Amino acid sequence: MKKVTTLLPIIIAIFILNSTNGYTQYSSKKVKSKHEKYTDSLKQVEYNYKFPIWGQKVYEKGFDIPYPAGIMANYMWMEQGVDITNMQLGLKTDNLDIPLTSVDFIQFGDNSNTSYTFNVRPDLWIFPFLNVYGIFGYGHTSTEVNLVAPIQLQSVVEQNISTAGFGVMGAGGIGPVWFSVDANFTWNKPELLDEATRVNVVGIRLGKTFTFKNKPESNIAIWAGGMSINMQTETRGQIQLSEAIPGFEDKTDQIVTDYNDWHDANYDDLTFIQKKVVDDVLDPIVGRIDAADGSAIIRYGMDKQVAQKWNGLIGMQYQYNKRWMLRSEAGLIGDRKSFLLSLNYRFLM
Repeated sequence: MKKVTTLLPIIIAIFILNSTNGYTQYSSKKVKSKHEKYTDSLKQVEYNYKFPIWGQKVYEKGFDIPYPAGIMANYMWMEQGVDITNMQLGLKTDNLDIPLTSVDFIQFGDNSNTSYTFNVRPDLWIFPFLNVYGIFGYGHTSTEVNLVAPIQLQSVVEQNISTAGFGVMGAGGIGPVWFSVDANFTWNKPELLDEATRVNVVGIRLGKTFTFKNKPESNIAIWAGGMSINMQTETRGQIQLSEAIPGFEDKTDQIVTDYNDWHDANYDDLTFIQKKVVDDVLDPIVGRIDAADGSAIIRYGMDKQVAQKWNGLIGMQYQYNKRWMLRSEAGLIGDRKSFLLSLNYRFLM
């Protein structure tokens, strides 16, 4: 039993490296290809590096491993639906200071978020089957909120965003097919929010790697899978009226008219608490809109979550050699659409 336990990590590593790098077992031939000669030569390599742990054992089995350390530059674009609940509003002017107050009768239509980010991802293979990495980036996000009642209003909030986090990836495979499970945790700080928002991403991929027989260090990998996004629901921030409502001065009259129509038609049917919210919060806000006071500060709070957590992925990577890789991935199936382009440089340590 002890022998089996000792060999298990090596067996796992062989399965993984066999799949993720495209080096499948081969039968002996009188004349060997460059790929077979390259694979045979790995058994003679002295792996004198700290990472990945058990790297020497894997080489002795004739399987290649990627250089353990790397840094990846990524560009990512994403568009997805957003659900908003538990809306809260407040107001701050020279003469008023209204704290965040729950407004449970506000109704929303379809809301969406579009963002792009540039980030770097340093990583290290601790074991041949376990990779850890960090994420550091900067980008831009645009959130479109469609209000249905008490007024019909489309608001687009654009802001820059900084990102920092970490992740871990496990990989495995049997024969020519490999799989990976990737989870990362990032804290994203939009400039208009009071605190950073935590986002958890889980990716599952199943793929196959095709190695060039006459150029063993090069290969092409293709895969399909899925990605899940779960975000911290609570959001708090503040913004000027002129920034929250595009074309603010041109829309003031229509907003005030719509609000008065809603007020006349619905006020008597509201509960006592809802009427107090209208009197103490919504009326002062609409009063600032009526006065075209674009400098008034709207405080807002909400629970925000992606409309659909899972979406489908397809991707491809070209490995020029053991140092340089180019990767592209797209989210095509589901509410979320995304595009990723990455350049990866790897080195020994």
